[in-house]
This record gives sequence, C-alpha cells and structure tokens, in this order.
Amino acid sequence: MTITTYNVLSLGGVTVGLSILGWTLTRWWGSHKKKNLRALRDLLPFLACCAYGMILILSAGGLLGAGADWTMWGTSEIGNAALAYGVGGGTPTVTRGSNLVLSDGGHAVVIIATVCLIAAWSLRRGFRWDLFAAVVCGISLGLSSGVAGVAGYVLSPVVSGAGDAVVGLL
Repeated sequence: MTITTYNVLSLGGVTVGLSILGWTLTRWWGSHKKKNLRALRDLLPFLACCAYGMILILSAGGLLGAGADWTMWGTSEIGNAALAYGVGGGTPTVTRGSNLVLSDGGHAVVIIATVCLIAAWSLRRGFRWDLFAAVVCGISLGLSSGVAGVAGYVLSPVVSGAGDAVVGLL
C-alpha cells in the first residue's frame, strides 16, 4: 500500500510555525526571572519535539509521513486564512527547492523517536499539548526555504547518518 504525500508549504504554514515558536519563547521568557543556563533546560522538551516534527516531515511516506503532510496542509490553510482575511496578505509557496529525504536508518530513528514521544506523552496524566504544539511547529518549519527551515535541512543528514550507523547499514 502506497500513501502519497505532497509536502507543499505556504507562507501561512510558516506563519503558524513561527507563531507557535514565538508563543513558546514569550511564555518561557516571561516565566523566568533569572535568564541563565538552568532556565534553558525548560525549553529542551519543546526543542526536541520541534526537531522531531522536522524529521517527521522529511519522511518519504507511510502513515507517519502522511500524518505530517496533513498537519502541514492544515497549518498552511489556517495560516493562509489568517494572512488573507486577517491582514489582506498574500500566501506564496515557500517550500525549499531541494528536499532531503531520510535514509532507511533515518526512518528507523523516526520510529524510535515516535515511540519515545508516545512514552513522554503518557508519562503524566493527560495529553501534553505543549509537546504536540512543538511537533506541529517543527512540521510547519521543516521544509521552509528560509532561515526557519535551516534546522530541517541540517537534521536530515545527521539523523540519516546516525540511524545508518546504529542499525548497521554503513
């Protein structure tokens, strides 16, 4: 069974991703009186889940790749509506010209990271919406052609190389 993904990102999707990032950083900044390295520890779960979203959108297909593609489509549509009807702006496509895909070892890392994320979500009572928002942020920014998408471009070879080395594909 083949599940097709399209992976087309609009300015609206990047706007939603950057809005989630801005919301999180603003809430973090306002909740810490002392801005030191120990305070940065509170951002690590958000950044890890954001990186997971970025490597998830680089998945070539399957159920996880399709879910990420649908999430990116949803954020693009919500952001497009906000830009068009909220401020009268345009919504061009901003997908990176050369998409990197993960290797087989990289896909293994995505599955392992998914299991770890499910464990983190079920660690406390209730669903962790903050982690979900971070994953959506990563999905929305992972294919961006601008500065916002640099992390997704850098993560792909790192994750693929690490996954290949761990599972013995090198």
